[in-house]
Order: sequence, then structure tokens, then C-alpha cells
Amino acid sequence: MKITFLGAGSTVFARNVIGDCMCSEALRDSTFALYDIDGGRLKESQTILEAMRQTLGGYGKIECYLGEEQRKDALRGARFVVNAIQVGGYDPCTIIDFEVPKKYGLRQTIADTLGIGGIMRALRTIPVMEGFARDMEEVCPDALFLNYTNPMAMLSGYMQRYTGVNTVGLCHSVQVCSEQLLKDLELEDRAKGRRELIAGINHMAWLLEIQDKDGVDLYPAIKERVAAKLADPEFKNKVRLDYINHFGYYCTESSEHNAEYNAFYIKSKYPELIDRYNIPLDEYPRRCVNQIEGWKKEYAELMENGVKQHERSKEYASHIMESVVTNTPYQIGGNVLNSNHLITNLPAEACVEVPCLVNGHGVQPCYVGALPVQCAAMNMTNINVQLLTIEAARTRRLEHVYQAAMLDPHTSSELDIDTIKRMVDELIAAHGSYLPEYH
Repeated sequence: MKITFLGAGSTVFARNVIGDCMCSEALRDSTFALYDIDGGRLKESQTILEAMRQTLGGYGKIECYLGEEQRKDALRGARFVVNAIQVGGYDPCTIIDFEVPKKYGLRQTIADTLGIGGIMRALRTIPVMEGFARDMEEVCPDALFLNYTNPMAMLSGYMQRYTGVNTVGLCHSVQVCSEQLLKDLELEDRAKGRRELIAGINHMAWLLEIQDKDGVDLYPAIKERVAAKLADPEFKNKVRLDYINHFGYYCTESSEHNAEYNAFYIKSKYPELIDRYNIPLDEYPRRCVNQIEGWKKEYAELMENGVKQHERSKEYASHIMESVVTNTPYQIGGNVLNSNHLITNLPAEACVEVPCLVNGHGVQPCYVGALPVQCAAMNMTNINVQLLTIEAARTRRLEHVYQAAMLDPHTSSELDIDTIKRMVDELIAAHGSYLPEYH
């Protein structure tokens, strides 16, 4: 069996996912095909993973493929394809995504999912993923495509609507959502054996139900503790708790993410909100710099001291593959097309995040029904931007890029239409060859 990893130069993530596969008896004999366009980073991943493979018993084999001319060979005959690319990287593209909007007074925290940064990231990534799709349709048409790249809903939604590739989008936030909430509120003792229902869209899926092992609804206890945490000046995760106050439900992704998914918290006319909600502006560039430096140090230590034993993580990818291969049931929160009206009050063309059953038949999304109307309304403010960005990528029409930015909640709350259009024009020019031509 062949498992292909696109963007294998993301060494830490490749190590986790492929290391997990090497810990699975059903997957460890696979050929792990590593693909990247950066030869140096690909070599680092090969070195680490080869050492890990030996540490875990020497099963399977690792192959490397460099550059677009070797991409089809990397994909040929694959049963599973994992996608973790970042088109344009931190330098120059992430820097551009932050610095150009900042000139116009538009501040961001993460800028990889929504907002003007998320729009630009999608527009430069979709053409590359379109190329992946055409190659896969030719050389591994039955493969399951596991997408980890953000903006999740835009990229997965494009693949699901406009290619023949069997695609599911995977995120880390569903697995850790309720556990983090209960820990933050000192309710850890109620976590073991809990039951929950999470549905919505990626990074804004709602914790609709949460019960302890005895079936007791935990939301009353959660809501009793929200006010104290919001009043604590040291507490960081405030935006999501504020969602509970105003919308009744907690959501999956972190507060630094959700601070920029709406019109409420990052407002130049109300600068005091930044401190009140502990919002870390320019957070993602800081993380990128720290990760780059941290990896250099870690790689040097690994080369000196050797690779440690890998313990299988909670990451979905290997468990999905194992479930499909062994026909063993497994449940995930997956990003899938809403074409069967899984969430009845969101559009059919939206990419939604819902519980999915995985077994030998692949990924099978589960019906949820209607979200609370206020939760669906919040999701729609993001879905509008996602659908227009997908349309812009598909048609290459500049007006749709403008419209996506105009309808973005944070962007439109800070800037007028003419300024938004000027900012979009400058961003497109600054990205240069990373973006296709728009007309």
C-alpha cells in the first residue's frame, strides 16, 4: 500500500502523521512517498523519518519525490494522500498577508482561515491543489485525499465541488474542543466518558451538546463559570467564552482565531477590546518565526542525539487509514460538502464540519439537522466569504475577490469599499507569481 504526503517538508507534521502510520500494524508496511518542492526540507524529513522507521522496527519504506515534474510519480497508485502544503510560506506570503492590510489599518491575528489573509491564502493555494487533483484523477483515482491545509473550508470545498477527488478536510480543533473547555473551567473531573455533539463549519463548529458519563447536561455548570473567567485579566481564551454569553454555545477553534472571524473584537475605534479579551494581534507571524528557529534547534539535537521513540498521537489521519483498511468503525469530525443537507439551515454548496463514520466504505458524513438559528447565522457570515473566494478561484474574476473581502465581517467592519478594493489590488500585486491573473 502507498501513502503519499504532499508538503512533506512540513517536517514536524509529516513526522507525526507518518510516525503514527508506522505505529499501526495495518499501515506500517506501506510505502511512504514524500513529496515537496523544497529539496532541503524534503531531505530533512527523509532523514528524520528514516531514523524513526528504523527505531520502530524497520517496516515499510520511504521514497522521496522533488518538484512538480515528479509529482505524478509520487501520487501514482496511492491509496491515501495527505495534504499539508503552504504555498508561498512565511516569507514572502504570510508577511504580505499581514503587512499590506496593516497599512490600511486592518489588524489580524492568524489570517489563515478567513479575513483578507485567508482569502489570499486560498487564492494562491487552490491552483496548486487543482494540479494535485488532475494528477490524482489520472494516476490514483480511487485514493482518499486527507486535506490538512488551511483555509480548510475553502480548499476542501473547492476539491469537493470541482474535482473528482474523494476529499475530506481534517482539523485538530474538534478533538480538543470540549476537553480544553472543561480544563479551562476547572471541570476536568466531568470530562471522562463525556458525550458530545459538534457541528457547524471548520474553526466555527459548535459544541451543541455536552453530557457527562451519566448523561447530565454540562452546559449549566459551564455557564455558571464563564463570568469569572471573563473577568480574569490573565485568562487567554476569552472570545470563545464570550460566544457562550451571546450565542449560547462554545465553538471549536481558539479565541485568537475566532477574534478575527467576526466584527466584534478587533476594532480600531475600540482599542480597549484588545486588552479586555487578550487578543494577540500579529500572532501567526510570531509563531512562524518561533517555529522556524525551534525546528533548526530541534533538528540539530536530533542529529546529535538520535530520534526518540514515536508514540501514536490523536491525529485523525492514521486512524482513518487504519479504519478504511481494516473495516473497523471510527468516528471523526470531518469537513465535507453539505450536498445532502447534513445541516439543514446551511447551503448545500457549503463545506461543513460534522460527525462522520469511517469504515471500509470510507468517510460517511452523519445527518445533524438544523443548527440553532444564531449559530447558523454566525456560520453564514463566514460561508459567504468562503463561497465567493471559491468562485473567484474558479472564474479568475477580480470582482469576486473584491466581493469576498467586502463581505468579510472583520474587513468590512473596519474599511470602506473603495479602501477594500485598493487593499485587494495591492495584495494581488505584492503576491506576484504566487497568484494567477485576475480580470
